Amino acid sequence: MRRTVSAAMELDVTSASDLVMAVTVTPLPGLAVDEQLTVTLDGAPLELEELTEATGTRLHLAHADVGRVAIRYDATVEGKAGPAPVDDLDLIAYRRPSRYCESDQLLPTAYAEFDGLAGKDLLDAVSSWVGAQLRYIPGSSKPTDGATETLLARQGVCRDYAHLVVALLRALDVPARLVAVYAPGLDPMDFHAVAEAYIEGGWHVVDATTLAPRASLLRIATGRDAADTAFLTTIGGSVGLRTLTITATVDDLPYDDVTELVQLG
Repeated sequence: MRRTVSAAMELDVTSASDLVMAVTVTPLPGLAVDEQLTVTLDGAPLELEELTEATGTRLHLAHADVGRVAIRYDATVEGKAGPAPVDDLDLIAYRRPSRYCESDQLLPTAYAEFDGLAGKDLLDAVSSWVGAQLRYIPGSSKPTDGATETLLARQGVCRDYAHLVVALLRALDVPARLVAVYAPGLDPMDFHAVAEAYIEGGWHVVDATTLAPRASLLRIATGRDAADTAFLTTIGGSVGLRTLTITATVDDLPYDDVTELVQLG
């Protein structure tokens, strides 16, 4: 499998800020990644520091003074990654409630809808239920909305679907987390967010939006929820997003059989 992805954005920095970017592919065993990341301020290159989280997520840190920042990432990825590593601490952390995945608040809903289900049957039921309960409407949710607000509003975008899936699964003691991905086949094209659940000894993708084939997704960032996986975090200062363009293609777009378990590759 050969996938080609890119991310381009322009920022207006009106007060000096540290920029933390999560736009690069997570380099997992089995993948050959040819990539380039450039960040400039008014055309001059900025120095980047790369930091790697325990999940494999790579963060790139740059200090930007006032001006126009341009970020460009291009990557060609060959192959398919092996199963994501499993850490016993992760299996504890990803059962706990988090900022956007209030599994404690949704416990009654989870048991009312899915009590008695386990394993793949539970993943299928949660994915189908969330897909049926929500309408995908770009711009319909706020960046601070969590799973509970999403369920009440009955609408959202990919991160909202993923948060609700994660919260319901955690309420039933299934470790679940959010993954930011490049998604060949996604329409409209953007960064995409999916859930990842631990069953049958491995991490498996759950995407209640069904907007892109799971087998073609490329992992960018992994965490408890969107607070851990944002493509851009600003520390201090004032920054406005001017433009954002994402592309993601694959040499042969696979058919996504929603009845099958799929691992991110």
